[in-house]
Amino acid sequence: MPNDMQTSGITDHRLSPSDYVDNFSDLHAPLSDHEALVAADRCYFCHDAPCMDACPTTIDIPLFIRQISTGTADAAANTIFSQNILGGMCARVCPTETLCEEVCVRETAEGKPVLIGQLQRYATDGMMAKAHPFTRAPDSGKKIAVVGAGPAGLACAHRLAMNGHTVTIFDARAKGGGLNEFGIAAYKSVDGFAQTEVEWLLSIGGIDVKYDSPLGNDLSIDTLKADYDAVFLGIGLGGVNALRAEGEDKDNVVDAVEFIEGVRQASDMGTVAVGRHVVVIGGGMTAVDAAVQSKLLGADEVTMVYRRGKDRMSASEFEQELATSKGVRIIYNAAPVRVTGNGAAQAVEFAYTKDVNGKLTNTNEVFTIAADQVFKAIGQTLDGAPDGLELMGGKIPVNELGQTSDPAIWAGGDCATGGDDLTVTAVAEGRDAAESINNYLTAEG
Repeated sequence: MPNDMQTSGITDHRLSPSDYVDNFSDLHAPLSDHEALVAADRCYFCHDAPCMDACPTTIDIPLFIRQISTGTADAAANTIFSQNILGGMCARVCPTETLCEEVCVRETAEGKPVLIGQLQRYATDGMMAKAHPFTRAPDSGKKIAVVGAGPAGLACAHRLAMNGHTVTIFDARAKGGGLNEFGIAAYKSVDGFAQTEVEWLLSIGGIDVKYDSPLGNDLSIDTLKADYDAVFLGIGLGGVNALRAEGEDKDNVVDAVEFIEGVRQASDMGTVAVGRHVVVIGGGMTAVDAAVQSKLLGADEVTMVYRRGKDRMSASEFEQELATSKGVRIIYNAAPVRVTGNGAAQAVEFAYTKDVNGKLTNTNEVFTIAADQVFKAIGQTLDGAPDGLELMGGKIPVNELGQTSDPAIWAGGDCATGGDDLTVTAVAEGRDAAESINNYLTAEG
């Protein structure tokens, strides 16, 4: 658990060891062979498949499901990995209910989509237990630096290696995976899968990883440009948005991502300190992950508070229902005013909000929720622009190919302007940037 997390007065080991094991077991158990065949049989194998259009990595979903249905699951895995080399993790964490499964014809007709995500996991898990499915092209003699070993950086590095280039990944942390390793709920990816996936991806060869190597004084953009033929930035978002509420500096007011990281990295869930009365401020999947895991760790009361209405929450309907099924209360249309307490948080005062001509404003109607632990899940920011690059809207601006204003630098994932801040989107951006870099280096000769 991060050393700087404020947890004064909060106890741990709330539950029995067996409770922690049960609470943090796999959210969706893997399909058996028979279950996979039954699930695949429900697919209509649409020619003009809406599910494929809804996938940010444009996996040929009807094809891979047909391959499963005909008993060729390894071929299905190849279909998936050719478009999304992190298809195993995406099968676990993608909000399929708002992407491919939402537009599934079965969902439209019956309200019950084909289990696309679980079928993807079935195929990819089977292949990952075997040899790596891809090989490198002959060595191109070109070297590329990738900064960040998260989904975008890993996808970029793998595709570059496939094209015969030599890649060095630099990452600020002691191990790779990015948010897949540090930023998602523990019950979504169990048994160290994120690290298994990183090691499997790197087994293609041609990729060297240097951990504990943050972008900064000792690793500058200018140095990378001088030493490498191209640079890809997949540095994520390290800054935290301010709550802008009085008293947010009190003890036990913590960034939700920091808390989630602590849960993810804990070898014993009982050592993760959690409050009795937890308040999570925010309406995205990070807020849901923090709220649900607080409940699973033994918090008595957990309340999510979001400043806008239910229809504006970025957390999917499935995620919201998951939270409430675990006993999390969700309050809409309320914004924090102040955190009260003598040194440490004891309560949070909120004001109900209303939308006036498109502008959200606080009303005079206020209420207070007891809270001995408060999690901020209101978004992250980029900690300053990398040298020589300007930011736009707090992110690195890129074109449709992922190229920045500097023609030798590309960027993707959460740090760059682009699509939704999702693992699958980051993979697509890293993959496409790699193809752009390959074309750039090929044209360069």
